[in-house]
Amino acid sequence: MRLRRSRPVIVVCGLAAMVPLGACAPSFPAQSAGLPDVAAVQTTAPLPTDTAFPEETQDAAETPKADQEGGSGTWLTKWGPLSETDRSLIKKVRLATLWEMVIAQEAVQKASTDEVRKISSEIASQHHELDEAARDLATKLNVELPVRPTDDQQSWMSDISGRTGIDYDTTYVKWLRLAHGQIFGLIGTVRGSTQNTLVRKFSEQCNAAVLNHQRLLESTGLTTPESFPTPSA
Repeated sequence: MRLRRSRPVIVVCGLAAMVPLGACAPSFPAQSAGLPDVAAVQTTAPLPTDTAFPEETQDAAETPKADQEGGSGTWLTKWGPLSETDRSLIKKVRLATLWEMVIAQEAVQKASTDEVRKISSEIASQHHELDEAARDLATKLNVELPVRPTDDQQSWMSDISGRTGIDYDTTYVKWLRLAHGQIFGLIGTVRGSTQNTLVRKFSEQCNAAVLNHQRLLESTGLTTPESFPTPSA
């Protein structure tokens, strides 16, 4: 009897040809070629917690941007917006201190009455505190401060210093009361409008000091109509 040979397993090979080549690729251990285990490798290294999302710093948040340093517009700071009016108050308080503290110190020595000498000592002391506060605030907010009194302020100083006796006292009270009346309105405007928490606190300190100085000067009985600024319309 004639035996029938088995057919070659051609069908199986044909099916194998239909399978993706990767299925027929030999399997190697993951580290057989010195490569790390892929499952153990992170695709991205973890970001350090202190650099991934940095918090606001003084340099980034407190100091105005370079294009803001020209002095116009509103600057963004860590303590809230800083307006031109806010900056004007800081500068004008510094200007006031540059001449009022100096002339008040002079009046302690030169005034003809004990009362004027006494109030001048208190005014000089409080202006020293205001000057420290203004300079500290200007440093934090990058506000450039004046370094000398204005021409008007220098002329007031000369007018006061050139007099003697009761004439000295009257002229001293006149110019100081006029100057305090001029800045008092600005302080109220800033306190009512500023969104900057540091400036708000500063304006309250200024308000208390300037109001006290007006009362002290008026208590001398030496104020005249010229001692008061013209009311705004």
